[in-house]
Amino acid sequence: MTPQEQFEHHFKAMYKICEEQGWGDPFSYAVSREILIANKLGHKKADTLSGADGYDQDGACEYKSTIGKNINGAYNGISVQSTWEKQVKYLKEEKIGKYKNHYAVRFDGAEIVECYTMTGDKVLELLLPKLKKNYESTLTKKDPRLGASLCMTEIHQHGVRII
Repeated sequence: MTPQEQFEHHFKAMYKICEEQGWGDPFSYAVSREILIANKLGHKKADTLSGADGYDQDGACEYKSTIGKNINGAYNGISVQSTWEKQVKYLKEEKIGKYKNHYAVRFDGAEIVECYTMTGDKVLELLLPKLKKNYESTLTKKDPRLGASLCMTEIHQHGVRII
């Protein structure tokens, strides 16, 4: 087989496996990495693009992955609420605090080279000051959604390394 034929064969095979397992389209967004994370950690991969990324021993959980040199966790595209009080409630109940466990994962190519877990409460504690700082200015932007990231230092200090 030519490289082009090999690619087509593997593309179709991957799609078929994911369809049979209910994992979703492996070529959409970072679904392929979420599948690898869930399988590596013994979790169940969520079958939708919105909401939980997977399910661990405690229920729905969140995955953040990067291919960068340093591990991080970007929480972007967060819907903005009309007041900061409503925003905090939304973050606690619907977005970040909703998931007991969050997993930050760094890939090197197709390999998971490090993975940390952190509670949703800790993630919220670390992100709330950053999100509050961005809240007011976000209301006037063309794309009025909030975003903030956990940096490598925060993940190393507050997370538990599992890989």
